[in-house]
Amino acid sequence: MWKPVTLDELTKEINVAIPQLTHEQLVFWQQIKITPEKWEEKGYGDEGGGFWVVAVFGKKVIWYNDIEEGFNVSHYTVYGKIDEYGCEQDQLNRTINKILSYTPTKF
Repeated sequence: MWKPVTLDELTKEINVAIPQLTHEQLVFWQQIKITPEKWEEKGYGDEGGGFWVVAVFGKKVIWYNDIEEGFNVSHYTVYGKIDEYGCEQDQLNRTINKILSYTPTKF
């Protein structure tokens, strides 16, 4: 039976990912990361009380999909609400690369 990921489990997932980041990814991560917080997502997030958002950059968020067990990038319009569901099973470094590819400025 599926259970939502806890903050402790998510923190461990992030801590395992940090050493795998390149210098550029790590610098960028340090600038966009937030203390993880649960955000609403109407498609699939209700059962688990939302999804953990771990970083904010402009109108995009990096969040952890604990149903699919991977990080995603989504837009948001209202702070605290993820606009669209994503079912990527990406590691954190791949998700950071997706946002880096959106921005013309490299860190």
